Amino acid sequence: MVRLIRRIRSLVLTPGMAATEVSTRGFHEKSTEARDLIETVGRTFLTAYSYAAEARAVSDAEDRLEGLPRSFRGFGYEGAAMGCAVLDALPLTSGRRVPDLLAGRGDAHVYMAYIGVGWAMARVPRFRWSRLHLPDPLLRWLALDGYGFHQAYFHTRRYVAERYLEPVLPAPFDSDYAQRAIDQGIGRALWFVAGTEAQRAADLVDTYPASRRGDLYSGVGLAATYLGGADEDELRRLADRAGPHRPDVAQGSSFAAEARVRAGLVVPHTSVATHVFCGLDAEAAALVSRSARPDPTATGPGGVPAFEVWRRRIADEFVSHGRS
Repeated sequence: MVRLIRRIRSLVLTPGMAATEVSTRGFHEKSTEARDLIETVGRTFLTAYSYAAEARAVSDAEDRLEGLPRSFRGFGYEGAAMGCAVLDALPLTSGRRVPDLLAGRGDAHVYMAYIGVGWAMARVPRFRWSRLHLPDPLLRWLALDGYGFHQAYFHTRRYVAERYLEPVLPAPFDSDYAQRAIDQGIGRALWFVAGTEAQRAADLVDTYPASRRGDLYSGVGLAATYLGGADEDELRRLADRAGPHRPDVAQGSSFAAEARVRAGLVVPHTSVATHVFCGLDAEAAALVSRSARPDPTATGPGGVPAFEVWRRRIADEFVSHGRS
């Protein structure tokens, strides 16, 4: 009976697979290969979400998550984190699933896990956000990145065509920086909306006010590196289009490399992208991110959070060495 209840809970909480199809979303279809890549990410995410939602305990889902294809396993942990976070936010639950995920093999995917919690933020009432596990003051901004991705992915007209600005959010995100973190996630989503076509992604970024483009290009660079979908020539055109925001693209690419290196999931396209955006292979680009990581409580000029201090250090590193 308990197993049946978990299965019903999974079916109720898991979005339908059709919601991730390119035709359903209205995203650009560059090629059959690009469409399949985007849709495989969606299927992997929701499959892993269901693993987490129906598992008796997080540890029961780990072997299934580790069995996901290597290129897409990080997206699986992102989906599992969303499933865990949604359950943590429900009444009469222990609120321990995300902590349990991060205490296990999910630790290698900590960046994707925080992003996955951000997906849950988009799905649960805001008065339940206090139930969500976001203990690291540095990484918790990745949750807003995940939130921004979700909103641009599922509410494309509002967040992309209409370039919607989020109102004030609950603590700890009641900060002027919140929109910037959301824009980084919107930028990642633009890579999907554009069907991994670099020129179209840049065109979309350029429809936003100039003040938002740096964060958007950071997200595009992250997605182009982590997901892939474009060859070297396309990536070079994207870097050229970014112009003064090329250091932001490099910063996002470095983040993506660190996420894949930490999880042991580097694939060929990772280094292709980091060579173009950062002038380094994936491992070296990831090291830039790790080396620049600040004290989580640090603040920058104007009181910007440590997360922005981190991003600026990475971008400045590439500029100072003439790689961006």
